[in-house]
Amino acid sequence: MSRLIRLHPPLMITALLMAALSVWCLIGLAVDDRLLLGVPIWLKPLKFSVSVMIYSVTLAWLISLLTKRRLASAMGTVIAVTALIEMAAIVGQAARGHRSHFNFATTLDGALFMLMAVSIVVLWVATAIVAIQLIRQKIGDRPAAYAIRAGILVAIAGLAEGFFMTRPKPGQIDAAASGGERIFGAHSIGVADGGSGLPFVNWSTEGGDLRVGHFIGMHALQALPLFALALTLLGRRIGRLADDQTRARLVLTASTAYAGLTALVTWQALRGQSVVHPDALTWTAAGVLGVIVVVGIGWALRPPVRPAGRPASALPEVAVR
Repeated sequence: MSRLIRLHPPLMITALLMAALSVWCLIGLAVDDRLLLGVPIWLKPLKFSVSVMIYSVTLAWLISLLTKRRLASAMGTVIAVTALIEMAAIVGQAARGHRSHFNFATTLDGALFMLMAVSIVVLWVATAIVAIQLIRQKIGDRPAAYAIRAGILVAIAGLAEGFFMTRPKPGQIDAAASGGERIFGAHSIGVADGGSGLPFVNWSTEGGDLRVGHFIGMHALQALPLFALALTLLGRRIGRLADDQTRARLVLTASTAYAGLTALVTWQALRGQSVVHPDALTWTAAGVLGVIVVVGIGWALRPPVRPAGRPASALPEVAVR
C-alpha cells in the first residue's frame, strides 16, 4: 500500500478517501430513503466518488511515468485539492437534501455551486498541463505511448463537456425573474433534469443528456491504456499481437473509435435525443464510425512489411516522442 501511495501521495490519498466515501454513500442508499429529482439522494455522491477515485489513481500512475515531473506533480496536487472541494460540496448538499449543481435557490446554494464551478475549471486546466507533459514525454513502448496520449486528450475533451452544462437553458432566467425556481444550467437537453433514466447512471431516456459524453470521454484515461495493456498480455499467446507495429495500429484504431463514440453521443445529446433512442441520422453516423473501425482493424492486422533480407529482430526500434 505504501508503494502505491508514493506514486503521488495527494492523489492516492484522495482515491482512498473516495473509496471510503463510496462505502458511506452505499450505507446512505440503504438507510436514507430521501429522493431528489426522482432518484435516491446518495446516488449522485456515490457516482462521483467512484469516478474521482478511478481518475485519481490513473492520473497518479501517469504522472509517475514522467522523467521531469515537478510541474505535473504540482498539478496533481492541485487536482486532488479541487476534486476534494467539489466532492465536499456535493456530499454537503446531498446531506442537506439540496441540488448541488446549477442551484442558486439560496445564497449558500449559489456560493457552493460557484465554488464547484471554479474548482472544475482549475481541475481542467491542471489536467491539460499534465497532458502537455505526457505528450512531450518520450515513451519507449509505442502502443502504450499512443494509448496514454490519446486517452488524456479525449479525457480533456470529455471534461470540457461540463462547461456546456453550466449555460442557462431557455426559460430559466425568465422563470427566476418571475419568482420561480432559481436553477441556471442543466445536463439534460430537450427535457427537464430528472425524469426517467438508465439504472445507476440515470442518463435520461427521454431527451438528450450531456453526462453520457462527459463520462465516456473522461474515462478514456483508463480505457485506452488498459486496452494497450491487454494487447501486450495477449501478445504472449497470439503471435500476430506480439508485433509492436500491429499493437500500435490497433491502439490507434481503438483511440479513433473511442473519440468518435464520445463525439457521437455528445452530438446526439446536443440534438435533444436520448442515448437509448437513436434516430436514423444517429444510426447512420454510427455506421460510418463502424466502417472506419473495421477498416482500421484490417489495416492494423496486415502483416508488417519487412525490408528484404532483414529479419524482424534486426529492425531498428522507433523512439516515440
